[in-house]
Amino acid sequence: MNNKIPVIAGVAVIALAAGIIFWPSDKKADGPEPLADGQIKPLVEEYSSRAKTAESASIDSHTLTVTLSGNRVTTYALPKDEFFVSIAPYMNQTHPCATHNLTGCKGELADESFQVTVTDEQGEVVVNDELKSHPNGFIDLWLPREKNYHVKVERDGKQAESDISTFEDDNTCITTMKLG
Repeated sequence: MNNKIPVIAGVAVIALAAGIIFWPSDKKADGPEPLADGQIKPLVEEYSSRAKTAESASIDSHTLTVTLSGNRVTTYALPKDEFFVSIAPYMNQTHPCATHNLTGCKGELADESFQVTVTDEQGEVVVNDELKSHPNGFIDLWLPREKNYHVKVERDGKQAESDISTFEDDNTCITTMKLG
């Protein structure tokens, strides 16, 4: 019987330690989680395309903040030289937005193809591609930071144009491009 007490005590200590280490926390991390080079873009893509789910996945000019069930929050740093912006072209219906939520924002034109052209202030074409909107109705772009751009989106003979910028604290959610 005396041999069982140390075994039971050892199991209890291990269980307590595991609970402390693996118990979900509802506190936000002190700083953004670092990801290896090239891993943040696929992670953002997975949330935009609905391949990954979360309670919330919002993206501002510097971080992706993911909230999972149980209020577990993780923030990820975005690339220092690239700025994320998501555009929801629309025909009839939109919503006001400044900070894009990959899992919450919903655009009207989901899974549609668009011709997207982005030029910088010098007239250099940065993007000139046919891009498909995600299931959330948004087209995601990664653009060089600290610049002004002109964006043109075309579909079925209709177009929308807008000027955007990629400076600190600029909007990551563009919902003002009405096709007409």
